[in-house]
Parts: sequence; C-alpha cells; structure tokens
Amino acid sequence: MSKCEQCIVRQFSSLKALGKEELLKMANCKTSYTIKKGEPIFEEGETLKGVFCIKDGVGKLSKLSSNGKDQIVKLVKSGELLGQRSMISEESANLSAIALNDMEVCFIPRKEILGFFDKNNEFSMNVMKTICGDLKEADDHMVSMAQKSVKSRLAETLIYLEDTFGKNDDGSLYLQLSREEIAGLIGTATESCIRLLSDYKKEGLIELVGKKIIILKRNELIKLSN
Repeated sequence: MSKCEQCIVRQFSSLKALGKEELLKMANCKTSYTIKKGEPIFEEGETLKGVFCIKDGVGKLSKLSSNGKDQIVKLVKSGELLGQRSMISEESANLSAIALNDMEVCFIPRKEILGFFDKNNEFSMNVMKTICGDLKEADDHMVSMAQKSVKSRLAETLIYLEDTFGKNDDGSLYLQLSREEIAGLIGTATESCIRLLSDYKKEGLIELVGKKIIILKRNELIKLSN
C-alpha cells in the first residue's frame, strides 16, 4: 500500500493541510487503481461516495449538451482532487471525468474526508479556496466563450496546453488531444476546429504532423488569443 504521507502529489491539493496522523488514516481507507485512456472516473449524474485524487495522468471534465455534444469544461492533472463540490453540496456529479491518457487515481471515502473537514480548519479552507478557484475559472471561460472569436479561443487553448502540460522532445504538445476534443474545449464544431488548425498551419503559426501539434510562433498566438 502506498503511503499518503510520502506521496508528493498531495502537496498540490487541499490534502497538504493534513497532518501525519490524518494521512495515515487516509492511507488505510483509500483505494488506488488505474483508469485506462477513454474510461470514466465518474459520470455526470452519478452519486459520488467520496473524492478522487489524481496521482498521475490527465483527464477531462465535460458535460453533455442537449444536442449530444461533449463540452469540455476543464482539464485536470496530477495533484488535483475531484468530487469536492458534490461532497459538500450532497448533489450528484454535475460533470463527467474521463481519462485522456492512462491515469493513476486514489479514491478517498466521503466519511473520511468530512471527518478531516470537521476537525481541520486549514483543510476545509483549502477545499473552499479550490471551489472558489473553479468558479473563477468558470466565469473567465464563460466570458471568453461570449466575447472572443473561435480563432482567438483556439490560440488561447494551444498556449494553455503548452504552458500547462509541456512539450515532447520533438517540440509537439505533450497532451495529444483529438480534433474533436480541442473543438470541445473551444466550443465549436470539429470541422471548424480542423479548418482553423489548417489556417494556422498555412500562416506558419503551427506545424501539424499527423495528430501532433507543434507551436512555431508562440508570440503571434499569444497576440491572437488576446
């Protein structure tokens, strides 16, 4: 059993406020498992029985719109906790969480987390700050969708992917999303996304090698995103 007190990723989430005794308690009740690429961690409408800590890998939080289109709300990575809002509101999951590559995830039961919430003020404040941060991100995303062109949103997303997840040795974006997933992030049709990426390539802003995307003119993309 991996020891929670020796796990580095806890430092990136609300769990960093927990003391050694609490971490030992958590280690004894958590479940660790692998989620394969494309599999759900949980689905929209599901009643969550605890929170999930991402130890490794990247996932997407998305919502199915009335026309059946998958709108990606946020990408999540190592160190993040999922399900905190559902745990506090006692409502079913508002979003689905799907693995974009193979993920290592730990599940911590609700009862245990609420126990920490009651006894550890710093932990409960951290959880609240995380939820407030998510709300701020949602506000910014809503304004971006309403006020920016699709071309600007694509530029913004490509810069975000490079800054957040880094690059491979060949210069391509580390997180390789499908054209459909990129379209879901920027809120447009897949065909429009493909056309825009092709336009960016013609303008010399990016290079496309199969599904790989290489940013060539970062500063020009930043200008476009604004």
